[in-house]
Amino acid sequence: MLTSLGVLAISFLLGMRHATDADHVIAVTTIVSRQRALGRAAGVGALWGLGHTLTLLAVGGVMIALKLAMPAWLGLSLELLVAVMLVALGIVNVVGGPRSERVADSTARPLIVGTVHGMAGSAAFTLLALPLIASPRLAAAYLVLFGIGTIAGMVVVTLAIALPSVYLARRMDRARHVLRFAAGMASIGFGLWLAHRIGFVDGLFTGAPVWTPR
Repeated sequence: MLTSLGVLAISFLLGMRHATDADHVIAVTTIVSRQRALGRAAGVGALWGLGHTLTLLAVGGVMIALKLAMPAWLGLSLELLVAVMLVALGIVNVVGGPRSERVADSTARPLIVGTVHGMAGSAAFTLLALPLIASPRLAAAYLVLFGIGTIAGMVVVTLAIALPSVYLARRMDRARHVLRFAAGMASIGFGLWLAHRIGFVDGLFTGAPVWTPR
């Protein structure tokens, strides 16, 4: 019992730590940089975490039930989708006008972004965690608590990002535009670097994929 409880406690903490991965932080930053209220910023984090968790439960649950392992090419392809999404988010931040401001306030955007991350995360989870957890029930509980931890961690991360940006945005409108532009450029740069790493270093584009989930 103690061992099981320890595994579940670790799963929650790992979920919180998972929220701090660089691609997650950058993706949320591009959205949060357009917000002017901490409540809305926290909502962005919660919706991102919810989208991530729902996908993780759906895809990871199937993989647990059927004892499937994701092939390297598919895992890398899902990570490449994340890279493309980061570039797209960055472009919207850099060149977006009033219409993109309205999109930033919608609930769909962080939910979709979290869902895309969750598809890649579910593959990494099953590959790393399943060999260490013999019981399917314990693995499923691990998955649930990992997802809950991710939601909690992303809310904390989002608030930490939003505090200075909201403070500056309320006092200097120009500062808000500078933050939005900087977040967009960072997202574009990281997305392009990630795509290069996946395509050529990890071998997705060269026909010899080697996938190391992160």
